[in-house]
Amino acid sequence: MIGKLRGRVDHIGTDGAVIDVGGVGYEVFCSTRTVAALPPVGGPIDLVIETHVREDHIHLYAFTSHRERDVFRILMTVQGVGAKVALGIMSALSADQIAQAIAAQDQNAFKRASGVGPKLAARIVQELKGKLLAFDIPLRPTAVAVATKEKINGTPAKSPAEDAVSALVNLGYGRSEAYGAVARAIQADQGASIATLIRQSLRELAGSDG
Repeated sequence: MIGKLRGRVDHIGTDGAVIDVGGVGYEVFCSTRTVAALPPVGGPIDLVIETHVREDHIHLYAFTSHRERDVFRILMTVQGVGAKVALGIMSALSADQIAQAIAAQDQNAFKRASGVGPKLAARIVQELKGKLLAFDIPLRPTAVAVATKEKINGTPAKSPAEDAVSALVNLGYGRSEAYGAVARAIQADQGASIATLIRQSLRELAGSDG
């Protein structure tokens, strides 16, 4: 099985490239993000490879890092997500954005990917929410759910963080970006009130917009 290619870019297409390794051209399939990261034709390149062997073909899928390949593998554990759809997701979202969308249970983020409809988007966030540690994301989902251990009448109480995320979503921000901003605000101040979380998150989101 091929796990890595080191050579020079021979050709770049819309959904992949040909890598010349010692005079042998290997055709690889990539996300549009990986294609955009390739050097010009003739440039040196190292790529991490996922090899899929079937009765009628051998396909090589190329990534710029082991982490990207791991995300590709995790995505394909979801029923209905094959290699083509997984690459489509990775074209629309970076590895960090995929992890953040799963942590935030943000189905809309996945709907931006080619081949992902509402039902599949819901299945992705549902089936992968228990595999977040595999993504090794810097912002853990527990940062936003920090105050949900208390219960009222048997129902988990909403935390200031959850209320802050909801407020930001109501202001028009996407759930994933709102979740990330609030999580970082919590990391800076574990005891912050909802007003402080919203203010700090809005400041960060306004800066990223600029």
